[in-house]
Amino acid sequence: MMCNCTSENPSLRTHMAYYVYLLASEKYGTLYLGVTNDIVRRVYEHKSKAVAGFTKRYAVDKLVWFEIYDDLTSAIAREKELKKWRRDWKIRLIEESNPQWIDLYPQIST
Repeated sequence: MMCNCTSENPSLRTHMAYYVYLLASEKYGTLYLGVTNDIVRRVYEHKSKAVAGFTKRYAVDKLVWFEIYDDLTSAIAREKELKKWRRDWKIRLIEESNPQWIDLYPQIST
């Protein structure tokens, strides 16, 4: 089951959740798509440049979109689906729920 709830606070969830998320360097900038079971920790790792790689190299650290899944299989399937999407489709997905491309991390990390 999927919940497209960009305003839901992950710290309030009582069962295991999996997240498919998009990070951006800036509005209409470089995008990164990922999946995790701890979105607060994972986005913090991106923001703190704790792990070498794509997001550190291109300063992609603003959480602009995410979906919540109850099982890992569904989350991975969705990530694979979105990885095949064209860039403009991903931009439309972001703008449907976050037209200003606001960094959602402060809302979920409190």
